[in-house]
Amino acid sequence: MSFDAPPPPPPPIYGAPNPYQGGQVSDKDWSTAVIFTWLLGMFGVDRFYLGYTGLGIAKFLLHWFTCGIWWLIDAILITMNKVPDAQGRPLRK
Repeated sequence: MSFDAPPPPPPPIYGAPNPYQGGQVSDKDWSTAVIFTWLLGMFGVDRFYLGYTGLGIAKFLLHWFTCGIWWLIDAILITMNKVPDAQGRPLRK
């Protein structure tokens, strides 16, 4: 009787998982979101586009109250591709 050694374990995976491998990607385009956020972000158009209707309305109504800080932070985050769509999927590039 012969006993074979078990197969070695798989090598460890370092770093964050890639959301584009095996996962769903949004039907919303990253470049469109960037254009919307820089040109019309103060009106909440970027949040409406990504599916965040409530945040879009709030951003539109509170733009002057926040002195544009909300718009600037959203513009940076969307440009860096840190904001997913309303279903939590990464934006398509």
